[in-house]
Amino acid sequence: MVKQAKISVNDVEVAIYSNDSNEDFICLTDMVKGMEGESINIENWLRNKNTIEFLGVWEQLNNKDFNSLEFEGIMKVAGLNRFHLSVKQWVTKTNAIGLISKTGRYGGTYAHKDIAFEFGAWISPVFKLYLIKEYQRLKLVENDTYNLEWDVKRVLSKVNYHIHTDAVMKHIIPQSTLPESKKGIEYAKEADLLNLALFGCTAKEWKEANKGHASNGLNMRDFASINELTVMSNLESLNAEMIKLGGTKQGRYKVLKNTAKDQLEQLKKIDLIKAVRKQSDRTYIDAQDKTGEELEELTKKSILDKNKQALSEFNKNLKKR
Repeated sequence: MVKQAKISVNDVEVAIYSNDSNEDFICLTDMVKGMEGESINIENWLRNKNTIEFLGVWEQLNNKDFNSLEFEGIMKVAGLNRFHLSVKQWVTKTNAIGLISKTGRYGGTYAHKDIAFEFGAWISPVFKLYLIKEYQRLKLVENDTYNLEWDVKRVLSKVNYHIHTDAVMKHIIPQSTLPESKKGIEYAKEADLLNLALFGCTAKEWKEANKGHASNGLNMRDFASINELTVMSNLESLNAEMIKLGGTKQGRYKVLKNTAKDQLEQLKKIDLIKAVRKQSDRTYIDAQDKTGEELEELTKKSILDKNKQALSEFNKNLKKR
């Protein structure tokens, strides 16, 4: 378990943990705290045949290592008066992953959110509804946090853009061989140097492939991921310093491209969701329930098919200079 949060369900404080795969587990032990009646406990819930059947089906759908033979044996005796099953026994016998028994400071029985909602329904339909409502509220807060971070990174990228253009104005414009009326093109050339290093395409190519967005005044950075915006901000500062030191365009491009690749890989290891491109205000909510492989695909979807061609042509042009 790597992340902890808490929600209040009918004045009951319930802990939630997220594992390395960003799967949420809700504390069943917290859910039954303060409940009236000895019958409302986790072990009585596990004695119910319908509960065992639900857990077994969930594991078969989500756990490739689930021991179906042991499950069938448990199902045969489930519901009988003599039947008793603890969480640890269930996990040990069937290799189940949907229920977790933890000890220590944050000890208790935790269940994957799908199972926790089912447990909530067993407590009472009303409790289940409140549980789902508060859980969804938590996810919305997390989404707002991601979007806020995206906005901050976007602003930082714009700030560093001014640092970048200042370096172009002071060190490249004075040496430009273009006519005075066209020297402004140097700014666009340096901006596309960064775009190619990070996104693999120029601003013009992106606009041609996304005419609808371009007509609304949007550009590729408006659809970048948090990680990409972070790296772009770093590239702007890095290129500004290399320009001041008199680095050649070809040499700077090589450094920028390698830096972009390395930093994106490192940031992606920290938080894969932040590598998902921002396609709408609900990007991160939509990403919450996706697998790592699906998120990998999302990070590739909006990259232009002609990136390789664009990079090849750009490198050819650099060699001619």
